[in-house]
Amino acid sequence: MTDRVLLTMDDLEVAVRANAAFEQAGFDTTLVSSQDDARDVFERAEPDVVILTGALLEHRAETLVALARDRSVSTLGLVEEATPDPTQQARHLNLTAWMVKPADPGDIVAAAGRLITRRRLQERTGIIGESPAIQEVLVKIEQMAPVSSTVLVEGESGTGKELVAHAIHHLSPRRDGPFVPVNCAALPETLLESELFGHEKGSFTGAAERRLGRFELADGGTIFLDEIAEMPPALQVKLLRVLEDHSFFRVGGTQPIRVNVRAIAATNQPLKEVVALGEFREDLFFRLNVLSIYLPPLRERKRDIPILVERFINELSAQHGRSFVGITPEAMQILVDAHWPGNVRQLRNLIESMVVLAPGREIGPSDIPADVREAGTRLLPMRVPGGTQSVPGKELEFIFRSLVELKLQIEELRRRMDEVPQRVEVVDFGRRPYEEVPLGEVVLGVEVGTGAKEDEGERDDRLRVVYRPGMKMVDVERAAIEAALAETRGNRRRAAEKLGIGERTLYRKIKEYELA
Repeated sequence: MTDRVLLTMDDLEVAVRANAAFEQAGFDTTLVSSQDDARDVFERAEPDVVILTGALLEHRAETLVALARDRSVSTLGLVEEATPDPTQQARHLNLTAWMVKPADPGDIVAAAGRLITRRRLQERTGIIGESPAIQEVLVKIEQMAPVSSTVLVEGESGTGKELVAHAIHHLSPRRDGPFVPVNCAALPETLLESELFGHEKGSFTGAAERRLGRFELADGGTIFLDEIAEMPPALQVKLLRVLEDHSFFRVGGTQPIRVNVRAIAATNQPLKEVVALGEFREDLFFRLNVLSIYLPPLRERKRDIPILVERFINELSAQHGRSFVGITPEAMQILVDAHWPGNVRQLRNLIESMVVLAPGREIGPSDIPADVREAGTRLLPMRVPGGTQSVPGKELEFIFRSLVELKLQIEELRRRMDEVPQRVEVVDFGRRPYEEVPLGEVVLGVEVGTGAKEDEGERDDRLRVVYRPGMKMVDVERAAIEAALAETRGNRRRAAEKLGIGERTLYRKIKEYELA
C-alpha cells in the first residue's frame, strides 16, 4: 500500500521541493492551496500524514489539524526559525511533530515516514498518545520486538502493561506462536507452581490427570508474567532456572521438559526497591531486566487525554450502538486536570459510562461524576468539629505525615535514651584523636567488646570495629554485623539499614556466622 501525503502550499518553495522528494521516495502526494476547500481536498486525498509548510502561520492550520485528529492522521508542521517558543505553539495547535525551517527535503520525508509507521503501530497495539513518553515507549517496542530477550514492563495499575506485552509479541517473529498470560498475584503458591509448570497424574491430591503448565503451552511463543513482584520466593528460584536453562520439571515429574519461550514480566511496583527490601531475588531481577520499559501514569501525560477520550468515544459508541454528541471544552479540561489514580483503565470506564448514559447532548461539567471533578484538586475535605470550615486533603495529609514522623522521632529518642546507661557510642571520626588507634590498626566503625581505659583504668564499653593486620574480610564483616546489632539493640531492620544491606541478606549472614 502506497503512503499518501497532503502538502499545503503556504510556503511554495518548501512545498515544491518536499513534493519532489516525496514522489521520488514513492509517496502519493496531494498539494492544497489557500484557495482550495481544505475539507474537500482532505476527503479526496485520504492522507496518511499532513505537512503544514506554513505551520503556525497558516490560516487553516487548525482546520487541517482537526480533520487529521478526527481520522487519526499525523501532522507535521514546518516552523520559521525565528518563531518564539515553537514547542509550546506546536502543542497549542496539537501538531503531532514539528521541524524548524530551513529543513532538508530528505529529512522531511524521513520524519513523515516515521510518523506514519508510528501511527500504524499505535493502531495495531492500541497504545494511543502523542506525548514524548508514549512515543518513547513505541520506539522501544519497535526495538525490542525482533529479539528474544526478556523484558520487564513497569508502571502503575491501569497504564497498559499487558498492551505493551501484546504489542511486543505481535511485532516479533513469534507472532504466530501463542501468547500466554499469567497473573502471579491471583493464585496461591501451591496452585501457581502447577499453573506455571504443570503436574503429573497423582502428584498431589486432586491431580487426576497430567496437566500442561503455562510454559509448555507458550512453547514457541511468549509468556506474560503479570504482577511478578508477588511471586513467592520459592517459585522465584524455579523461574530463574527456567529463564536460564529453558527447562523445568512438572510437579511430581522426573523428566526435564525443554521449551522455547520468551518471557515478558510486568509489575506495578518499582522492582529495584522490592529487591532492596529483600522481598525479590536480585539475580532474578537482573535476569528479567535485560530490556525494560516504563509506562508513565496518565497524570504525567495529560497531553494524551483528549486523544484517548476521542478514541474511546468512537470505539465505545460503535460497540454499544449509541451516538455521542461530544464534550464541551470545560468538561474536557476537567478530564485533563483530574488525577486518574486508575490511569487509562479508569478513563476508559468513565467514557463508557458516559456513552451508555449519554443524555443526547454535549457532555458538560455537571455530567462528570463528582469524584472525578474534585480529584483534579486532590482535596479531601474533613469537617472541623464545631465549625463549618473544612481542611483540604493535601493539608490534612501533611498533618498526618508530620504526626507520624514526630511519633517515629520520639520512639527513636526513647531508644537512644534506653541505650545511654549501657554507654554504647558510635565512633566520631572527626573528633577521635589518632593516638587512640594503635599503630598498624585502622578504626572502621565500632568494635564490640570492652577494653581498659589507659588514663583512668576503667572499662571502656564503647563499641568499635578495628582492622588489625592478618584479619580477613569475613572477620571484618562479622565484626561490623555484631557492632550494628549491638548498636541497634538487636533490631535487625535498623541494623540492615545501617549496614546498607537487605534484611534477608542480614538474616543469612547472622545464620552463616552463627550470631546470637
